[in-house]
Formats: sequence, C-alpha cells, structure tokens
Amino acid sequence: MQAHRLPFTEDRIFKMFLVLSTHVLFIYINMVMLVIVWSKSVFRGTARYILFAHMLFNDTLHLGIGLVLYLLGAYYLTVVRAACAFIVLLSACTFTNAPLNLAVMSLERYTAICFPLHHSELATPRRTQVAVLLVWALGCINVITDVVTLFLAEPSFFLSPAVCTIEQLQMKPWQRHKGVVLNVLLFITVAAVLLYTYVAIMLEARSALSDSSSARRALHTVLLHAIQLGLSLMSFLYVLLEFLLAMLPIGLYAHLRFVNFFVVLILPRCLSSLIYGVRDEAFRPIFRKHFLCGGLKKVGPGIPMKT
Repeated sequence: MQAHRLPFTEDRIFKMFLVLSTHVLFIYINMVMLVIVWSKSVFRGTARYILFAHMLFNDTLHLGIGLVLYLLGAYYLTVVRAACAFIVLLSACTFTNAPLNLAVMSLERYTAICFPLHHSELATPRRTQVAVLLVWALGCINVITDVVTLFLAEPSFFLSPAVCTIEQLQMKPWQRHKGVVLNVLLFITVAAVLLYTYVAIMLEARSALSDSSSARRALHTVLLHAIQLGLSLMSFLYVLLEFLLAMLPIGLYAHLRFVNFFVVLILPRCLSSLIYGVRDEAFRPIFRKHFLCGGLKKVGPGIPMKT
C-alpha cells in the first residue's frame, strides 16, 4: 500500500474535521438507536421497527464505508482492487438500499392505516425480513454486474492496486450508462410507490379521522416521512451535480465538490434515521433517556405502541 500525503492546509484540515466529526456523531446516534430497537422484544417483533432497525444498520454501514473511502481518497491511498471491489459493493448496496427501504416502510404504513384489519397478517416479522432480503438483492444488482463482468473478462485485474473508487470497476462506457439507467428507473419506481402510498394515507386520514387534532397529527407524520424521503432521494442527484460542477474552474470546482459531497451525500443519510426515530412516539422517550448513557437494562419490557 502506497500513500501520497497532501499538505495540511487550514481549509483541508477544516473539511476533514467536519467530515470526521459528522460521521462519528451520527454513527454513534445510529448505534444507540439500533441497540435500543434490538434490546426490546416489542420492537423486534414489529414490522415497522424491523424496517427501522434495517434503516439504522444500512445507514450506519454506509456512513462507516463512506468515511473509509473519504480517507482513502483524501490521502490517495491505494488498495488491491479485490478489496476495493468489496468496499465499493457495500457502499453501492447501502446507497441504493436507503430509498428502497423507505418504499417498503411506506407500504407497511399504508397497509397499517388503509387496511388495519389485515395489517397483522400482511406485515408479519418473517415477511418483513424477506422484504429486507429483497431490498439487498435489488440494491446489489448494479455493482455485482460490474464485478462479475470484470472478473470473467480479466481476473488478474483484481490483483493490482489502485485508488478505490467505483470508476475503477467501470472500465466500459456501457457500464456507466447502465448505472445511470438503473438509478433513474429506481428513482422513478420508488417515487411512484411513495407518492401513491402517501396520498392514500393522507386521504384515509382525512376521511377516517373525525377529530381534527388527530387528523393534523397524522398529516404531520406523513409530511415528516415525505421530508425523510426527500433527504434520502437527494443522493441520486450527486452524480449529476458532480458532472455539472466539473465544468467549472478548478478552484471553484474543488470547493463546490466538497459542498456537494457533504450536503447531498452525508447530511441526508445522517438526518434520515434521526428524523424517523425522534418523531416516533414510542421510541422517542427511550432514545432521549439513553442518548448520553447506556443504561438500557433499566428500561421496562412493556412499551405502548402507536400507529
């Protein structure tokens, strides 16, 4: 492994500190929430919280891998392409899994609100786990195709060192085009699913809830989920913005590229899980209690659940 260290300018130190501190903070927050979810059987046996736990796990893994890739790129560290392929595979899968998981979560909420009598039959823990596996299968298709194509064409490619980026696995133009097409199809599909489910939930809330305060609370919940979705889907804009920024002068490009990386890729993934966890009425008080300490054993077994 070779390293090329760049000068530690004040600007570079500030950017690295901002990236490192943000990653560490939100990885800690996600892990606290993940431990809380899996420490209570009432959460582990509920489809809504199984999907929430998967969101936390997926986002934490993505943040951790993203931090590794950032540090490797910042110092121009090279790794064997086989290891790079594994890192990029996990990064790309977790990147794609986030909107897919939100689509499944919205379908679960749609079933709970619009078909409450059948919700317990449709959203069983086992079916929820199958849905999570399906999310991972769909999320891995794009990069697995690239890895398999390269391995069949040139196995020795994976033994040479290189700076680890997803472009290292995309040697042919058709691979890049394929990635763009799959991301666009994914965005359209997830957006269509979420638009349908959220509109249906809003209409059901307005028609079924006679109490105006309950109706407002339901609509606020839907609005927060929509904001969460918007934050997650911002990730799909990264490549497009990166392409547009490359047309700018090199000095301006260097600064705006970091802003694009931090605002479009890091912040949405950090805030998405936090918004969901803080909004949830059953989860919020436990999270508040244990954010600064780890006394999970003091929590009682019974937690009231609210739809």
